[in-house]
Amino acid sequence: MTKVSNVASQAGVRGEKTASTRVTPMPHARDAEATQKRILDAAKKEFAMNGLAGARVDIIAARAEANKRMIYHYFGNKEALFERVLEDAYADICMAEQSLKLDHLDPKTALETLVRFTWQYYLDNPDFLTLVNNENLQRGVHLQNSEVLPVISRNRLNMVESFLARGEKAGVFRSGVDAMQLNITIAAIGYYYITNRFTGSIIFDCDFMAPDKLKKRIKFNLQTITRLVCK
Repeated sequence: MTKVSNVASQAGVRGEKTASTRVTPMPHARDAEATQKRILDAAKKEFAMNGLAGARVDIIAARAEANKRMIYHYFGNKEALFERVLEDAYADICMAEQSLKLDHLDPKTALETLVRFTWQYYLDNPDFLTLVNNENLQRGVHLQNSEVLPVISRNRLNMVESFLARGEKAGVFRSGVDAMQLNITIAAIGYYYITNRFTGSIIFDCDFMAPDKLKKRIKFNLQTITRLVCK
């Protein structure tokens, strides 16, 4: 099952089978799924480290304990594998965002939770930022026809639009805050800091990743976003 199938299935109802009716996957099906997961994990690391152009299929195969023929069988070619890795990366962050259950929080707490989550996710998943950077260098060609990305984007905007509307109705947020622009800004204030941490540390003569600097940054991010949105 692909990641986007997992995202979509969260909205559905899953029926539980009894022991007598439960279908046990055939061994070869389990092996195929495990092999694909190993390939995707290895490909994510290789693409994040070397980009699409520099990534080597033979290295991915060796790390996945597979062979090149299996990679081509399951994914077609290196570019198709890169597209799948990108889609899975976006699906991962989407599922993590959905798990926050922001609709159960008051609007201001929901906003602050999303800001904190986005910042921490970038810190914990540097490969995600590297993959996104790489696809932008490729002018986004691998995601132009993706059926996964529009679903993820809509879920994210719905989530933000929901707590913005609740906050506006409660008199906590300013009216007319654009959900897409807010989403971009929340991402940008964390994304830029982390992706430019090496040059930034030189320019400002400090370690951007030192614990005290990271604490100052998330505090600044929260102040920036809440002042932008709250009355």
